[in-house]
Formats: sequence, C-alpha cells, structure tokens
Amino acid sequence: MTKVLIVDDEPAIVRLVRDYLERAGFDVSTAANGEDALQLFSRVRPDLVILDLTLPLIDGLDVARAMRRAGDVPIIMLTARIEEADRVAGLELGADDYVTKPFSAREIVARVRAVLRRAQAAAAPDDVIRVGESIVLDVPRMRVEADGQDVVLTATEFQLLLHMARQPGRVFTRAQLLDAVHGVAVESYERAIDAHVKNIRRKIERDPRAPRHLQTVFGVGYRLVDGDA
Repeated sequence: MTKVLIVDDEPAIVRLVRDYLERAGFDVSTAANGEDALQLFSRVRPDLVILDLTLPLIDGLDVARAMRRAGDVPIIMLTARIEEADRVAGLELGADDYVTKPFSAREIVARVRAVLRRAQAAAAPDDVIRVGESIVLDVPRMRVEADGQDVVLTATEFQLLLHMARQPGRVFTRAQLLDAVHGVAVESYERAIDAHVKNIRRKIERDPRAPRHLQTVFGVGYRLVDGDA
C-alpha cells in the first residue's frame, strides 16, 4: 500500500485530507510539527509527503531541505502562503507540486495520484518518451517528433525538453531547468531559459503563440503537458 505522510498543524485539515486519502486506498501517517515530521519520515519512509510550509518547531522549508537530503521522495506543498517567492522557494528545494489553502480534498487526492504517476514515470526506463499523442522523444538517438514530423533541436533544447518530459505536468522553475542543462543555476542567466523555451515552442507547437504542450506557469516557470485533448 502506498504510504503518505501529512504534515500540518491544523487538525481539521489533517483529518479531512487523511480521511479522503484513506478512502482512496492510501496508508496515511500524520505529524503536527517539523520535529515529529522528520522522525516519522525516517521511521515510516513514505512514498509521498504533503507538507505545510508554516509549522511549529521546524519551518516547513527546513523540513523539505532535510527530506531532500535524505532522498527523492515526492513532496506536495500545502500552504496558505500565496506569494510567488514562497512557491518558488519550495519548488527550488525540490517540491513536486503545491496547493494553496483553501483547497478541495478531492483535488489533493488527484494531485497525489498525479505526482506519484510522474515519479514512477521518471524512474522507469526512458528509451522512448511520449507526451500525449503528438510528441515523441527517442532518447538514445536524441530525436524528436511532433505531430509525426521530425523536429531538429539543439543539444540544449533537447535536454530541456527531455527533463520536462520525464515528469509531464510538473512545474519547473527557470533555475531548475538551467541546473538540468548546465549543472548550475546562475540567476543572471535564468532568462536564457525563456529564449530556449521560445525556440522549442516554435519547433514543436502547432501555434507557438498559444502553446498546448510547453506551458508557462506565471510567476514560477514552465511545465510540459499532454495538450492533445
């Protein structure tokens, strides 16, 4: 059974999310502060963590840092913080998704399932990756097809597209994408990612001005989605 750890200091929220996840078939553990969260994390080894950013004893961002040092468990941030800086900070630490309060418990269940699917896809062999019916990446040959047509990408463009295609739907900040292709995130060069994204869109999108696949998440970064529907 898939194990989920909920970390939040609001009992009503914990009960609501726990009940919905348990009904959906998940094995749920809960913690109300940062210290208990890290102890449970080490003992339970959850498959996914739902983590509030505002916690007693140890702040949620520090909890996320500690969890990231221990491994690659998927993390969904659950927070009332709506400022762009907070969302970006959490994503930069490696959070896989974020949900702002108030929220729908059904939405949380859907997000959990989506993040787990992305994590499983990222861990699977990826000789060929498909994003919907339109985009196909042949990884060993560094070839891309869009709508059945061969697309010529530069090495950097291919690596950017591949990084996002391995976890479709995940939001990546510019710094994360820059780190993926250059091994370091340098703030002064983050806008170079925008230029690469513009070029990729020109090559894979039917209408680059209204992209179906490579979408902008305003104030955060980019994500690659199945836009065939």
